[in-house]
Amino acid sequence: MIARTPDELPALFAEAFNAGDPSALYEPGAEPDELAGHLALGAPMTVRLRKVVARGDLALLVVDWRVGDETGTATDVARRGPDGGWRYVIDNPSGVA
Repeated sequence: MIARTPDELPALFAEAFNAGDPSALYEPGAEPDELAGHLALGAPMTVRLRKVVARGDLALLVVDWRVGDETGTATDVARRGPDGGWRYVIDNPSGVA
């Protein structure tokens, strides 16, 4: 599962989250502390991409998300890797708080 554009990343992330393991969509060490808690809720994730600003191999994403009764708006940074796939380098699930 590889995002070929930064716009694809949130939907692929939700799909991987709902399957129980979104780790392949992060660069090593980039998973946020909150991820385990959100996975433990056992509820499916839905996302709505609000905005992408891309410059070269970096992208800023603003994404509304829902897991069960929890909601938020994330501000995330993704980077295109040598394989051409986009992965999160910063995932801030409560990015506008």
